[in-house]
Parts: sequence; structure tokens; C-alpha cells
Amino acid sequence: MERNIAYIALFAAFTAALGFIPIITLAFGVPITAQTLGVMLGGCILGSWRGGLASLLLIVLIALGVPLLAGGRGGLGLFFSPSGGFLIGWPIGAFACGLIMERFRTTHPFAISLIASVIGGIIVVYIPGIFGMYLVLEQPLVQIIYSIMVFVPGDLIKAIISGLIIMLLCKYRPESVISRNG
Repeated sequence: MERNIAYIALFAAFTAALGFIPIITLAFGVPITAQTLGVMLGGCILGSWRGGLASLLLIVLIALGVPLLAGGRGGLGLFFSPSGGFLIGWPIGAFACGLIMERFRTTHPFAISLIASVIGGIIVVYIPGIFGMYLVLEQPLVQIIYSIMVFVPGDLIKAIISGLIIMLLCKYRPESVISRNG
């Protein structure tokens, strides 16, 4: 039990630390950050529940006002901003990454973690993100979908990095990838 709590706290802190990598804020108010890499890795390494809880812990701390988002942002108001839906998607996305990793334990680690990161860390996170932008910006859905396409190349790079990290961990420290140790 204590070990699980430590893993969850560690990945919440790791994802928060990725916020120190400089951000690029787009014209419609949603920043490009490295923090989604933490969401992907949290799910892929810790598994569905632990990874999802790590992201949920971070989201709760952010909602309480702790400035853990890129650029030193925190507070409940962020959930009513254009990026609010993406934040809500983080725990769901981490859970999805972990679930895929758990279901396909015998698949090559790079391949399955890349697939998990794309599905959970991008597609699943984008769904509430798009919906949140739609509610906040009151623009046509097609326009919002078109505008977020700028995120896709960077998120694909993060998914590849996640896959490479998981592959290396599975090779050199296989016990550290909890999602594959059933």
C-alpha cells in the first residue's frame, strides 16, 4: 500500500516537474507543454489505476491552487479556461495508457507503449479537451478540431519518447514497469 502511494505521488511530482520545460501558449489560450509526457509515462509505467490516480492527484492539487502547471499556474479557474478539458482528460488518458499496457503485456514494449501513448495520452485526452474548448470558446466544433491540430506533431513526439523510455526500462529495469509485471 505504501509503495503504491509513493509511486502515485512520484509520478504526480514528475508530471508537475515537466512543467518547468518552457511552454508555448497558442493564440486561443491553450499552452503546449511537456506535461502530457508525464501523463503517458505515468499510465504506461504504473498501470491503469496508479497512473490515473497520479494524474488525478496532480489535478486536485492544481484545483486547490498549487501552481503545478507549466508557467506556474494553478487554481480552480483553469478548469473553466480553454485548457480545462485537457486537464480533466489527463487522469482518464493515464488510465487508458495503463489499461492498454496491462492488456498487452507480451507485446513488444516500444510498440505497445507507443500505441498506448497515442490512444490514451493523445486521443483520450483530446476528447474532453475539444469539448472543453467548445464550451469555453463558443466556436464551431470543426474550427476547434482544426485549431488543435497544431498539438498533434508535438504529442506524437512525446508518444515516441514515451515508447523509447518504456523500451529501455523493460530492457534494463523490467521490474520498474509495473504495468507489465501483472
